[in-house]
Amino acid sequence: MRVEGSLTKDRSLTLAARYTESEISYYKYLHFMSQFNTPSYEIPKTSGQCASTGRELVPGEPYYAALIELAGEQASAEASDASKDKAAEALRALGMCRIDISIDAWEGGFRPEGLFGYWKSTVPEPNEKKKMFVDDAVLMNLLERLADATEPDRLAFRYVLALILMRKKLLRYDGNDIRTAEVDGEEVEQTWWKLTPKLDLSKGPLGKWHPEVRLVVLDPKLDESRVEQVMTQLGEILQAEL
Repeated sequence: MRVEGSLTKDRSLTLAARYTESEISYYKYLHFMSQFNTPSYEIPKTSGQCASTGRELVPGEPYYAALIELAGEQASAEASDASKDKAAEALRALGMCRIDISIDAWEGGFRPEGLFGYWKSTVPEPNEKKKMFVDDAVLMNLLERLADATEPDRLAFRYVLALILMRKKLLRYDGNDIRTAEVDGEEVEQTWWKLTPKLDLSKGPLGKWHPEVRLVVLDPKLDESRVEQVMTQLGEILQAEL
């Protein structure tokens, strides 16, 4: 269905045709996300210590940063430390924490239990102003790793990640599917967005769309205040102004 739209002076989106609730959600939130600049995302700074050996990581040294899933007693043990660090607290709300691993330990085969995602970086020099960023491939990897999420916080996290990647023109909206699912003992209709990623993320928005891969993302029907809340949470996790 063709949808005609225009932006008014107050930047609100006026749509001039009838369309489904899912399409309303899609166009509404793409417009909402267009108000944010989303170049790259800064992750909480290095702990300065290898989680495997306990050795101090020195300036200029390459290492792997990893997000791990917490469970049970491990999650409880992290709670007191997380409460003193906004980024760690926001990450723990998703049931995760961050650790750093030296190259030697990583290449020696060390992998933490509950490994969720990782990326390679370098310990900054003292007083270095250059920020450490996570690239688009890491954001896409987090989106894909959350495909089986069922917890509300993770579903919201994944949804906003998808909005960010669409804003960056690295995901293409291809419509939606309406599915019936059982939630809290009741059958409810869910809207799942159908998305196509870029074939090579390093080429940015000018790259070709992947000819075979299709992703689906649940639309949790967040209102704008909830989207902003999740954006703030992501900002704490990624240490960026989104």
